[in-house]
Amino acid sequence: MAITPMKKELHALAAEKGRSAMPKLLFAASECAPLAKTGGLADVVGTLPKYLNKLGFDARVMLPYHRVIKEKYGEKTEHLFDFEISLGWRRKFVGVHKLTLDGVCVWLLENEEYFGGPIYLPDREGEQYAFFTRAVPETLLRLGFLPDILHCNDWHTGMLPLLLKTQYLDSPLGKCKSLITIHNIAYQGVCGFGFVQDFLAVPDGCFGLMDRFGQADFLKAGVVLADRVNTVSPSYAAEICTPEYGEGLDGVLNARGDVSGIANGIDKKVWAPGTDPNLPVNFTRSKMVGKVQCKTALLEETGLEIVPTRPLIGMVTRLAEQKGIDLLIAAMDKLLWENDFAFLLLGNGDPAYEDWFRGLEARHPGRACCWIGYEDALSHRIYAGSDFFLMPSRFEPCGISQLISMAYGTLPIVRETGGLRDTVQPYNRFTGEGTGFSFMRYDPEDMAGAIRYALDTYRNKEAMRGLIRNAMSVDSSCEHWAFEYGKLYLDML
Repeated sequence: MAITPMKKELHALAAEKGRSAMPKLLFAASECAPLAKTGGLADVVGTLPKYLNKLGFDARVMLPYHRVIKEKYGEKTEHLFDFEISLGWRRKFVGVHKLTLDGVCVWLLENEEYFGGPIYLPDREGEQYAFFTRAVPETLLRLGFLPDILHCNDWHTGMLPLLLKTQYLDSPLGKCKSLITIHNIAYQGVCGFGFVQDFLAVPDGCFGLMDRFGQADFLKAGVVLADRVNTVSPSYAAEICTPEYGEGLDGVLNARGDVSGIANGIDKKVWAPGTDPNLPVNFTRSKMVGKVQCKTALLEETGLEIVPTRPLIGMVTRLAEQKGIDLLIAAMDKLLWENDFAFLLLGNGDPAYEDWFRGLEARHPGRACCWIGYEDALSHRIYAGSDFFLMPSRFEPCGISQLISMAYGTLPIVRETGGLRDTVQPYNRFTGEGTGFSFMRYDPEDMAGAIRYALDTYRNKEAMRGLIRNAMSVDSSCEHWAFEYGKLYLDML
């Protein structure tokens, strides 16, 4: 669906609700790509507002003025004003700056104590984002920007719906609706009740709304009091309503009964093999010869044996338990000994996992390369030059790597969980349907079976061509993604 018909449809929906103008939206978040990023949350906040604005919304962003943003974008920001807020008995400085990024207004809230270091301060994250929680509404009142919907993201902004419905109910922000998006329910911002009472003046009567085993839970406060709750894929929305995946919040999510999921999209202007400047050779679905050249160049760059006919399995990932690394530890050595393929990983994280992958490379010279760290340009080349892309996640709220890999004609091998289940159609060798390979149980042998199936399919050139065409035809565009969010916003009003 082209963006113009989408825009017309949303404007018609707004007119049905008696609105002469599209809603004003504010995204409040801890990070935003490309300004400051540690995970997928940043990609959503950095991309979705841009496409919502193309659909006629007035979407703006507010986030901390992290040191990394100052270092990269300081000369491009405009200082607006300064003021102080109260965090209990404390008076804290807030500097307000403005940056225009891809046509989107981004307000940056400065405080060197909280945001002059890492994006997440060790042992002080609660204090960091309690400050941000208080600073957001106070800054909006001083700016005079009164959003129709405040779009909160993860636990860092989970207390905002509570403040709107209590401390700001009689202010100009009193009519503002709130949506909270759960990007990863495993992180909830748990602290003592004394902390939220001291820093945010939350009254005793609200403690029951955020109680988690006798402590205050920022995310639970948002889940209970936001006007709507959603997450980043339909399957993850269902999963977090179960004890297995709900991390203790399945009860309140089920009680709401309105948790929805919208799968993330990818920016096809950034992730486009036909124009990507990070690739040695560009290619498209109709002109695939460049992909073979990308593979050869990638093998040479990473020190793998230059055997272009040998299947290459790539990974770009955080080295964390969530990502299924223990499955690789259990199965990858045997797979490499018994099957003819090469393995290439780019990622960092848990030091124990990093050491294991260094050992894997040493045990399989020329056939395994484990690049510990992260380089954005190299990630593009891995997506383009690999034949398969492995994502054996224990859980995956949405994931964008599988979407990127399909856009580059690299077939994902995924576990059927969360957004991976929603976005990757498993290959059916009888019908030729599918966009990748999958396995269901979180088990190393099941993962190994999916990998062996992919390697067997690799030898069938006709089947591979069909699968690659299918994968590159998947519509994971940001336009459709923004359209679904637009319908959700209008439904809230």
